Amino acid sequence: FFFGPSLIARFIAPNHPNIITTMKYFIPIFVFAAAVTSSVEAFLPHSTTRANQWGTTSTKLRMSAEDFKDVKVMVNGMPGPMATSAAEACLRKGLDLSPIALTGPDIEPCTITVADKVTERYANVKLVPASNMEEFKKSVEELKEKCGPNNLLAIDFTHPSAVNGNALFYADNNIPFVMGTTGGDREKLMSDMEEKKAFAVIAPNMAKQIVALQAGLEDLAKKYPGAFEGYQLTVKESHQKTKADTSGTAKAVVESLEQLSTCGFTVDDIELVRDDEESIAFGVPEDALNGHAFHTYTLTSADGSVEFQLKHNVAGRSVYAEGTADAVKFLAKKLRTEETGKIFSMINVLEEGALE
Repeated sequence: FFFGPSLIARFIAPNHPNIITTMKYFIPIFVFAAAVTSSVEAFLPHSTTRANQWGTTSTKLRMSAEDFKDVKVMVNGMPGPMATSAAEACLRKGLDLSPIALTGPDIEPCTITVADKVTERYANVKLVPASNMEEFKKSVEELKEKCGPNNLLAIDFTHPSAVNGNALFYADNNIPFVMGTTGGDREKLMSDMEEKKAFAVIAPNMAKQIVALQAGLEDLAKKYPGAFEGYQLTVKESHQKTKADTSGTAKAVVESLEQLSTCGFTVDDIELVRDDEESIAFGVPEDALNGHAFHTYTLTSADGSVEFQLKHNVAGRSVYAEGTADAVKFLAKKLRTEETGKIFSMINVLEEGALE
């Protein structure tokens, strides 16, 4: 499926006197839309083909397979589908998985086999429940000794309730990490990690095209604050029923749109859809009900004569998994070039050409 970022402007009254003024402010969004017309595909092709589609040069952070030979990636949150997809993407991009990983407190200890169908690479991973942290800590210390300094990195796709505690664990144990889990206390997360000088990539969304869209909207909000003053904003997002929190992407986009409209919209006003029938009515394909992210943002003028609509719809998880694996590679490179810890975003990863 292709559900790319698209911008739709509908003018109910073409002769409305405020149209020209309004369009003057919104022209940059149309220009930006033209730059990101490549769709977000549910199952993207292999990274080597997508590099040319995006047109970025990733030589700045290019590392050979030899550079990653000692790196182990601990993907926490398996056997959850997002964590498992991220682990498969790591294998696909030439990274090795850690033989241990953290799983939910209610899951029985077990060993699973993670396999990538594209490269036919696989790895056996022992899952340790969060209820047995002493065993997990011991296993981590043993693994760090085998890997060597800065060679054990973590990916977190666990649960919103575990975000802050897991981040503190990574920081206290000197494990650089990519936080893909949304939710938790984000302000505390950022302040804690800055205080501990942790190495991390923390972002609400790992998809390349959506990251670019977010960056463009942030720039527009800075350049044209209040351009949509008087417009009302509505936001609706649909995810699989198992997603416990509001979309982190929606929260980030709303922040920019609120600066443009100054209408007093808050993240609490976002309409959440977590019901299969409602999701289908919203346009989600039936075979994507267990893994999708559909978002629609609408700005409407006070008199209802002008409406702008922004959409980004994704079926499947692979686009996020690919971006997460790229973030791990980016972080591994930073560990070899930066002297002190730093918090990065996916926009940093995008700007350095590290999204393949």
